[in-house]
Amino acid sequence: MGFLVTVFTLGICYPWALTMIYGWRINHTVVDGHRTQFSGTALGLFGSWIKWLLLSIITIGIYSFWVRIKLENWRVSHTSFVN
Repeated sequence: MGFLVTVFTLGICYPWALTMIYGWRINHTVVDGHRTQFSGTALGLFGSWIKWLLLSIITIGIYSFWVRIKLENWRVSHTSFVN
């Protein structure tokens, strides 16, 4: 489902697909007996995604090498442990 939405919107709705995947994986992960929880939202990622997309276009794709790192930082900052 997320793939189709991403393709038909030319990547604009990719944050929605990512948060669905991140949410499912993180919310179903247990580390040392503690469940993890994902608090990120597609709307929260959307602004950064547009900025990263524009920077990648302006730099002819050079900035895209940093997008994966930025996404990982965003994902980790929205992940926490539930007691």
